[in-house]
Amino acid sequence: MEEEYIRLVFGLKLKQIRTDKNLSLFGLAKLTGLSKSYLNEIEKGKKYPKTDKIVILSEKLEVPYDHLVSLKLDKNLAPIGEILQSKILKEIPLDLFGIQENNLIDIIANAPAKVNAFISTIIKIAQNYNLTRESFFLAALRSYQEAHNNYFEDIENKVIDFAKAYHIKLDEPINSKDLEDVLVEEYGYTIDTEELSQHQKLSELRNIFIPKTKTLLLYNDISEAQKTFIYAKELAYNYLDVENRLYTFPWIKFESFDQVLNNFIASYFAGALIIPKDDLTKKLTHLFSLQTWQPLQLHKIIRSYNCSDETFYQRLTNILPKYFSIKNLFFLRFTHKEDSPIYRLSKELHITQQQSPHANRNNEHYCRRWVAIKTIQDLEASKEKKSAYGIQISSYENSDNEYLVLSAATADPFKENINRSVNIGMLLSPHLKRKLQFFNEDMFIKRTVGVTCETCAVQNCKERVAEPSVLIKQSRNKEIEKIVENIIQSHT
Repeated sequence: MEEEYIRLVFGLKLKQIRTDKNLSLFGLAKLTGLSKSYLNEIEKGKKYPKTDKIVILSEKLEVPYDHLVSLKLDKNLAPIGEILQSKILKEIPLDLFGIQENNLIDIIANAPAKVNAFISTIIKIAQNYNLTRESFFLAALRSYQEAHNNYFEDIENKVIDFAKAYHIKLDEPINSKDLEDVLVEEYGYTIDTEELSQHQKLSELRNIFIPKTKTLLLYNDISEAQKTFIYAKELAYNYLDVENRLYTFPWIKFESFDQVLNNFIASYFAGALIIPKDDLTKKLTHLFSLQTWQPLQLHKIIRSYNCSDETFYQRLTNILPKYFSIKNLFFLRFTHKEDSPIYRLSKELHITQQQSPHANRNNEHYCRRWVAIKTIQDLEASKEKKSAYGIQISSYENSDNEYLVLSAATADPFKENINRSVNIGMLLSPHLKRKLQFFNEDMFIKRTVGVTCETCAVQNCKERVAEPSVLIKQSRNKEIEKIVENIIQSHT
C-alpha cells in the first residue's frame, strides 16, 4: 500500500470519530494534549502519528487501537477508500483547474454518502453514454481550453522565440522544407517516407515517431500542408522539451492526461507557427472592414497559409476571442460515411457559452438544416468537387440566439469514403454586427434549426429524417399527468 493512502485513511477515520463525538479540533487537542496543528495535518493525510500518539488517541477517544490503524473503512467511508485505491484522483488533472487533491478529499470526507451517490451517478451516466477514458480526458481538456478562451500567451511567445532562433520568417508562408531542415540538422531526425506506406493496415496513420532512433516515418502521399503540420508538432515536442508524448498522428490511444495535454500544446504550437497571430489579425481586420461580404477574400486568406481548412478554423478560435473580443463562438467538426444516414459530431469546442449542438450519444439524428451538414451533402453530390463551402444564419428553435456559421467540407484525409466539415459559429450579438462591417442579414441564408430531429418541433420540415419522438413522449406524459390530476381532484 502506498504511504500516502495509509495516511489518508487514518486521517479520514480520525476525523469521522472526532465529528461523531461532536469534538472540535481544539477540543481534541485539549483532550489528548496533542497540538491542534498536528492533529489537523493528521486528518488531512499529511502526517501519520507514531505509535505512542496513536495509543493516546485510542485511549482518549475510547476506540480500539486496532480499529484506528486498520485500513478497513466503515460503510460511510468505504466509497472514499475505493476512490483513493482506484487512483482516479491521480488521473483527473485537478491542478489545471486550481484544485488541490487534499481539498477534494476534505469535501468527500465531509459528506461521504452524498458525494459517493453523486460520483456513482456520474459513473453510471458515463457508462450509459459509452464515455471512454479517452473521452473523459478530452472533455477535461476542452474545459481547460474554454476556461482560457482557448488562447495561451506562453505558447504564442514560444513560437516567436523559436522563429527568431531559427530565422523563420513569420510574415511569409512556411513550407515543410523549412521545418524539415531544423528537425534534421538541429534535432538529429531521420525522415523515412517509404516504410509506413508498406503497411496496408496503417493507412489511416500519417506518421509514426520512433524515439530510440529519432526516426519519423511519414506516409508517402500526405499533402504539403499535412507534412508541414506534422513537422511543426515534432518541433514543438523538441523545442518545448516535452517527453510524455504521443508517437502517432492521428493518435491511437492516450495513456495519461499529460499526453492529451501535451498533444494539444504541440498542436497549438504548430497552428501558431503556420498561421502567425500578427499576420492573421491584420488580414482579418481588413476582411471585417469590407462593406460587403466577399467569400473569395476569406478563401484568399486561408490559401495564404500552408494549412488545411481545419487548422485555419481552429486557429480562428484562438484569435477571435483574444484580438476581436468575439468570445461567444463554437467550433464543430462533423464526419459522414458516404451512403450512411449517420452524421457524427467528432470534435467540438465552445467558448464562454455552451451553445448547441453538442455531441449526443443517444443515436438521435442531427438537424439536417445545419450548414455543417449541408456542405457535406454538397460535396458528396458533386464528385468532382474537392471542397464545399457555406455560410448561414442559424436561428435556433425556441431560442432568441442566432449564429453566423461558416462551414467548409472536404474528404477526410485519414479515412477512405469519409467526408467531414469544419465549422465556426459566432453569436449574432450587437458587438459582432459592429465588428463585421459587411454584415447584412438579407445577404445570408437564414434558417430555423433544431438540435436533433427527435427533439425538434419545427413543422413541415422537408429535411426531417426522424419523428420528434422525445417531444411526442413528453406530450403524452403531460396528458397522462393532467388526467391523473383531474381524477385526484374529482375524489377530493
